[in-house]
Amino acid sequence: MERTTEKQEGSKTAYVFPGQGSQFVGMGLELYQTSSAARDVFDQVDDILSIPLTDMIFHGPEDDLKKTVYSQPAIMATSLACYKALEELEGHALHPAAVAGHSLGEYSSLVVAGVLDLEDGVRLVRERAKLMQEAAEMRPGSMAAIIGLDEETVEEVCSETGAEMANVNGSDQIVISGDKLCVARAVDMCSIRGARKAIALAVNGAFHSSLMSPAQEGLASAIDDARFRDPAVPVIANSTSSPITSADQARAELKTQLCNCVKWKQSVWRMVDGGVSSFIEFGPGRVLGGLIKRIVANPSYKDNHVAVMNVADPSTARKAAEYGLNGALAAGPSPLS
Repeated sequence: MERTTEKQEGSKTAYVFPGQGSQFVGMGLELYQTSSAARDVFDQVDDILSIPLTDMIFHGPEDDLKKTVYSQPAIMATSLACYKALEELEGHALHPAAVAGHSLGEYSSLVVAGVLDLEDGVRLVRERAKLMQEAAEMRPGSMAAIIGLDEETVEEVCSETGAEMANVNGSDQIVISGDKLCVARAVDMCSIRGARKAIALAVNGAFHSSLMSPAQEGLASAIDDARFRDPAVPVIANSTSSPITSADQARAELKTQLCNCVKWKQSVWRMVDGGVSSFIEFGPGRVLGGLIKRIVANPSYKDNHVAVMNVADPSTARKAAEYGLNGALAAGPSPLS
């Protein structure tokens, strides 16, 4: 999506949810101890999965928590627990102008938007993680972050090497994915073309590339079996950076997302141009908040100022609640739909 030329008037808040890689042992523990709403999320996820996932989240071992099959539902549980903790502090349902999630985080955003209930969301994420792990073992690949090259140049390198663009995280931060040899060649070519840095990612598969097609095929069946509803607020889709406004669109997005590029930069553009001036990241880490700040710091956004907050523990939840009490979280009618 091309950026629109004029930002719509208004002050809106969007909620964003992180993806795989943000996990750490102990995430969400303080909220579990202090918030009954957060505790209920963790307990429900354990019941849905019939495993003591919460114990692994809080106490490890870290090597197990890093495994795709555990890290994905663990991050989702923690993100949604953070969301429910803020809702509990506010004392009423939250109404963002839009929601978005990075890769795995898109599932959390769909739960918050009312497209999926918690049980269907968690079951889909478990199936997604299992299928991704199997696909990674069947068709090994790798990923690398390219820093300091524009999107067009990286796209040219990918077309010449067979690598694929997996995440557009900013104007000069793009993740590539695919066959290990193709990615290695692409890294070399990007360095020759002036990339400041190329960082191999510690992942066990070529996520958001065609090597995930076996997982995509299996996931489509699970998606068809799940109950989807029209979203209560627009969900900005990873694959298109356009708003999802119906259950059918949400199904289609999840079916294609796994093998397609996450257009995070364009998604942030979409929300800011639609009037969003505040972002709250729910869950472990502050990766998305950092990306959003850098995207909006681009010279083309010189007249824009956005507030970026994180809800990950009782302290940050209280800060977000105080911010909301001052009226900054009131969404009003969304200009994004």
